[in-house]
Amino acid sequence: MLHNAPLHKKRKWISSHLAENLLLKYDRRSLPVVKGDTVKIMRGSFRGHEDKISKVNVKDQTVEIEGVTVTTAKGTKIAKPIHASTLLITKLNVTDKWRRQKLESGLSETTKKEIEREAAEQLKALETEKKAAEEAAKEEEKRKEETQEPLKEELPPETPEEIVEPVAKEETPEEKVEEKSAEPEPPKKKPVVKKSTAKKTTKKKKEEGEP
Repeated sequence: MLHNAPLHKKRKWISSHLAENLLLKYDRRSLPVVKGDTVKIMRGSFRGHEDKISKVNVKDQTVEIEGVTVTTAKGTKIAKPIHASTLLITKLNVTDKWRRQKLESGLSETTKKEIEREAAEQLKALETEKKAAEEAAKEEEKRKEETQEPLKEELPPETPEEIVEPVAKEETPEEKVEEKSAEPEPPKKKPVVKKSTAKKTTKKKKEEGEP
């Protein structure tokens, strides 16, 4: 029945006894554990360890507690699952309104006010923890950016010496004219005069004695 039961029934069975002060305050002997409850281990190798619940495994009907770990053969640390029957609840997590309604049913008004006050304090503590975590994450990002920027500045782009050429100065038109005038002009070739064929024919005729 324990293994084949539906999840909504298994969730109710993951319950632990309340400490004496909580038993007198809420007039209950046990309650289903929730993530955020501070519990004390009563049996096993971790007996006496007191910390918050980090995870609730409904299928396995076990609980993971902060600081309770086991080293594997590879050397990595894994959270050890612990059964809820070996735990004692020392402080309840009252941030959930549905849980507060169940606890407040049948209690006096003074205890109800105490529960509401405790819930407000826990919510403030959660908000401060979230803000601190966000600020720490932002600081880490800034540090990473600061460490990356100087590395980029120290390594300028390398340019080979052969490719670098001196920039030629722009010459004004006056300088160009002076340079052209300073250069010696090439010697001019005399125009070739072609002798006409008509004079040759007249000379030949005179020599032959033709009129």
